[in-house]
Amino acid sequence: MAEQTEKAFLKQPKVFLCSKKSGKGKTPGKGGNRYWKNIGLIYKTPREAIEGTYIDKKCPFTGNVSIRGRIISGTCHSAKMMRTIIVRKDYFHWVKKYQRYEKRHSNIPAHVSPCFRVKEGDRVTIGQCRPLSKTVRFNVLKVSQAGSSSALGKKSFTGF
Repeated sequence: MAEQTEKAFLKQPKVFLCSKKSGKGKTPGKGGNRYWKNIGLIYKTPREAIEGTYIDKKCPFTGNVSIRGRIISGTCHSAKMMRTIIVRKDYFHWVKKYQRYEKRHSNIPAHVSPCFRVKEGDRVTIGQCRPLSKTVRFNVLKVSQAGSSSALGKKSFTGF
């Protein structure tokens, strides 16, 4: 069975748990009944989503969320919330009067599935989906671990 940490019983809506067949269906995950899907585009389903035992209805790989619209990459700015991170997107804005670019950034909240381990400073790719809460409209699709090259700091400009 999955990790039952909530008061309500958590299960995947597309999986029938009370099968009278073999004992395979009793445990979701490796060798058992688990619903997962390929979200398309160029992103592969993580192994943890296929073999894991977590249940997350907002996960694009195991839940009821489809990715459509924008695909954005940025840096994880804050990972303090439960299953939500803040992604900092750096960009340049052209100022016509001075014929120069200025640096700007925007913070985008994104849902992170339990199949990913995200820390501050990691490079993440997020995709737009339906509104998941008051402010969250994006979902994490891929995580690139921060190496020694991004040891410049939390607020450093990493555009281009």
